[in-house]
Amino acid sequence: MAKKRKTTTAETAESMAKRQREISVSEFFLKNRHLLGFDSPRKALLTTVKEAVDNSLDACEEAGILPEISVDLRQISEKRFRVSITDNGPGVVRAQIPKIFAKLLYGSKFHRLKMSRGQQGIGISAAGMYGQLTTGQSTRIDSKTKGQKHAHRIAVQIDTKANKPVILADDEEEWRPTFYPNGKVKPVTYTHGTCVTIEMEAAYIRGRLSVDEYLKQCAIVNPHLQLHYRVNLAKNGKADEADTSQPADEPWQTFERAVRVLPEPSGEIKPHPHGVELGLLVQMLKDTHARTLKSALTQDFSRVSDRAAQQICAQAGLNPRANPTRIAHQESESLFRAINEIKLLRPPTDCLSPISEEQIMAGLKKEIQADFYTAVTRPPTVYRGNPFQVEVGLAYAKPGENKDLGAEEPIRVMRFANRVPLLYMGGGCAITRAVGQVNWKAYGLTQPRGSLPVGPMVIMAHMASVWVPFTSESKEAVAHYPEIIRELTFALQECGRRLSVYLNRRKRAAEAERKRSYIELYIPHLALGLKDIMDLSNREEQKIVTKLRKMLEKTHLDV
Repeated sequence: MAKKRKTTTAETAESMAKRQREISVSEFFLKNRHLLGFDSPRKALLTTVKEAVDNSLDACEEAGILPEISVDLRQISEKRFRVSITDNGPGVVRAQIPKIFAKLLYGSKFHRLKMSRGQQGIGISAAGMYGQLTTGQSTRIDSKTKGQKHAHRIAVQIDTKANKPVILADDEEEWRPTFYPNGKVKPVTYTHGTCVTIEMEAAYIRGRLSVDEYLKQCAIVNPHLQLHYRVNLAKNGKADEADTSQPADEPWQTFERAVRVLPEPSGEIKPHPHGVELGLLVQMLKDTHARTLKSALTQDFSRVSDRAAQQICAQAGLNPRANPTRIAHQESESLFRAINEIKLLRPPTDCLSPISEEQIMAGLKKEIQADFYTAVTRPPTVYRGNPFQVEVGLAYAKPGENKDLGAEEPIRVMRFANRVPLLYMGGGCAITRAVGQVNWKAYGLTQPRGSLPVGPMVIMAHMASVWVPFTSESKEAVAHYPEIIRELTFALQECGRRLSVYLNRRKRAAEAERKRSYIELYIPHLALGLKDIMDLSNREEQKIVTKLRKMLEKTHLDV
């Protein structure tokens, strides 16, 4: 007997309207957490550490404080970790703590055109949301500002439907940020700082995509940072879920700072007209406080003088004294075309804070064992109206001297954006593409077609910009803008030329040593022949050998 077909009632516009509701940004990212870098337990651990360390470094540098940060990972069960990141920064005022750590898209950096690590106001609050989702635990924040008598200890969670913080505990305590450098008995204590603690489902695995590698690269690209790190794993890494005993404390590992100079502070700039799209231009004209179109152009944009504003208005056929709001609604397209037809000065570059060639080499020498180091910092340039600057460092080791750099393996490429290491999505990054496109055979390396060169070498490439064009919200790869790839290529080629000089010099020295060794081999035979011909004593024979060897040392043997 055939089954009776189930009948459904057709939807109406009214019934469909009843199911419509607003979705908060927290709800969206809760279901799409892979977009933020929380797509696996291993990557979630790395992303949490990354976001917290980035925030700490930004806070310390803006306050003019040499940063000291500790990262403490403690495994409390087979699949659960407690992550604590402490800094000696300026601290966070009580009223801002819940919003910063438990509200997505809340921050002070998104609307500023200024170089900084964090930009979106998502990272650390998303890490707390992931911890809340996987363990049900709240994010705990300890923070003390300078001159404050007591520290605040606040526990928060995110109300994902409303995207707002829920405070579960709010106390005052006697707390100060304390650090334990390895090799020192006495801890280092500060009167101000912040500690964020998140309990989360995670996995700790060593390797090139681990927290260990991220922190090592962070120490290279931030040579002014003093970083302490330890991992406390449960016994055999398989603790029982019901076992609440804490693992034994492991010793701290310290990445010492190489310099005691803070990066140059970066300034804030206004948008450049050549980087503004039509929709944004319309919105800026609607929101401006200027009373005339001419004053809106000069006040709200960078590099627009009174003369340039007059030219733009004339080109668009608009009255310079027109109301900007009216222009936004009626004649914005003609204004947009005129802006892009008028030649303007490039945007100012004091909003950037490059690492510098000297500090890049200091960071590489501190963490990478090699025989040759070099670095190149390119002049600032522009993509889509946004200023950016490219820097490249190179470290080359003699084959066999660095066990981490195999002579028959592809070189290591370390990618950075605004002083932040990028570990994932290397294949989709403009930096990796630029390295692979350079002809490294011309500089003395082996390079398979369409691949990275082979050899015991590390390349670090850094892009500094007011707005890094990441390919996704997880901020792991730089988009393939032609301007960015071109600048990277120029810097890589300059490093390659310097490497070629070093390799050729080393090759000549090796060839001269080979020739010298041949001559050295026959010196005793030559002395013995002279002894027989001239009837010399054994003592005189040894004098001849000594003189010949001294002459050989002074002789320059080129290829």
